[in-house]
Amino acid sequence: MKAMLIDENKNLVWSDVEEPVVGAEDVLVEIYATALNRADLLQRAGTYPSPKGWPSWMGLELAGRVIDMGEVAKSKSRFKIGDAVCALVGGGAYAEKIAVPYGLLMPVPKGLSMEEAASLPEAYATSYLNLFEEGHLESGQTVYVAAGASGLASSAIPMAKALGAKVITSVQTKEVAEKIKNLGADYIIIQSEESIPEVFERLEKEGCPVNVCMDCLSGEDLGKALPFMARGGYWVVISTLAGVTTEIKLRPLLTKGLHLVGSMLRNRTNEQKKILLEKLVENVWKHIESGKIRPSVYKVLDIERAEEAHGILQRFENTGKVVLKVKKQ
Repeated sequence: MKAMLIDENKNLVWSDVEEPVVGAEDVLVEIYATALNRADLLQRAGTYPSPKGWPSWMGLELAGRVIDMGEVAKSKSRFKIGDAVCALVGGGAYAEKIAVPYGLLMPVPKGLSMEEAASLPEAYATSYLNLFEEGHLESGQTVYVAAGASGLASSAIPMAKALGAKVITSVQTKEVAEKIKNLGADYIIIQSEESIPEVFERLEKEGCPVNVCMDCLSGEDLGKALPFMARGGYWVVISTLAGVTTEIKLRPLLTKGLHLVGSMLRNRTNEQKKILLEKLVENVWKHIESGKIRPSVYKVLDIERAEEAHGILQRFENTGKVVLKVKKQ
């Protein structure tokens, strides 16, 4: 089979590799599409390798069809050969096939294409984990989702709205704000006009402070905005794109009982991920199938154009997910 390898010059090469070995608890999936994540860029740069037990090439999510199953998977999995599935994986989705532990598979929501389904697992699992498991977001509360034009925000914003929250997000310019209006955020911070800490302070004064923050930016704004959160609020740090350091006043953490949480999906065990995905399917898939939540796909390119796709992410051009089509249909 073929997979997208990284050569010694960091170029992407669609190359022949060994067929996957299907373990007893594995399901072999023929990959129809995979989607890009910023972690792919880090892996390509050599700073974010695949975890032990996964293929060395990139790719954290996919959609495809079951073509073989290990003996344990046959008896325990809800799926059978021929079923359409999407999957959250530790690596290896830039390929024609992959062996996946059965607990990391989800059904393709009714009405979605394979390309749309491929855009779901990583972003939707990350969003659900950090909004509801780590952030304890409840219906009626206010959540801030950083980086509103990102692929992650394109899942987090409609998910939070569908489950009853008020959503605030942020972008750099008015032009980008126009592009993401359809995601349904109640308020979009335009950072060229007002700062995130200023908005947090204003909301607290108005009596509607932020309860939960899902933050992929971090940096200085974290320390400046944190004191204005609601009592008992959760600030969940999932990445540090805007900086790895900040100055935090500890007094508000004490007086307000605030929670500053670090969270990463990739380093969790397969069993932890299985439980998370079961909750995701139970609580979110019905909203996708009803049309209340729609996947936000920015562009679909053939896998051979992965270099072009990476460029889109590197230049921060996308509003939504970039998808690579693997199987020509």
